[in-house]
Amino acid sequence: MINTTEELKDFIVKCLEDKKADDILVIDLEKRTDLARYMIFASGRSTKNVGAIADYVSLEVKYNTDLAVNIEGLGKSEWVLLDAGDIIVHVFYPETRAHFKLEEMWNKRLK
Repeated sequence: MINTTEELKDFIVKCLEDKKADDILVIDLEKRTDLARYMIFASGRSTKNVGAIADYVSLEVKYNTDLAVNIEGLGKSEWVLLDAGDIIVHVFYPETRAHFKLEEMWNKRLK
């Protein structure tokens, strides 16, 4: 059973790796914002792959924790956001990730 935010973060990263997500990046938000403890970024190789990765992570978190994961963006699957409480996961189509540059924004904000 997953009991801590740290264990949940590691579990989500493992799920992303299991589904062959690319360019996984974890940003620690502790003491910098109340929004979440971690923000995780990953890419899929196609919009279908992005949707499959996000769906898999969501289901695995649901089945292995007591958390209900909220998902936004599965329709187009260019950018899918998963809200798992203290952890926010962004799964992007590579061109969409390059366009929005969210991890760059967060890294600049946190410095």
